[in-house]
Amino acid sequence: QVQLVESGGGLVEPGESLRLSCAASGFTAHLYAIAWLRQAPGQEREGVSCISRPDDDVTYYADSAKGRFTISRDKANNTVYLQMNGLKTEDTAVYYCAAAPYCSAYVFHGRGMDYWGKGTLVTVSS
Repeated sequence: QVQLVESGGGLVEPGESLRLSCAASGFTAHLYAIAWLRQAPGQEREGVSCISRPDDDVTYYADSAKGRFTISRDKANNTVYLQMNGLKTEDTAVYYCAAAPYCSAYVFHGRGMDYWGKGTLVTVSS
């Protein structure tokens, strides 16, 4: 059974950090690009970051994430991480990971995914 399971969300204050994890099972995650997307209440889902398949090993970030978020992959454990530093209230959202053949603008609009996780809630509030 194919699964992507996110974890690591929670309630933090502005300026603090969180590390989200996306654990893949039931498929060979290193054959896919893995993206993190988020959806805030009343807003459309938006791409945050994407890491290409390990043979390319390239990372991509939305402008809102550049300089604050870092995506990485642990191939041995079939897990992709999103380290989020300097969190802002506007980062509050449900964060999803998803698997796609490639990172692309299409992926950053939430399209072209083969698999999705169920999401983890990140709340940034003082």
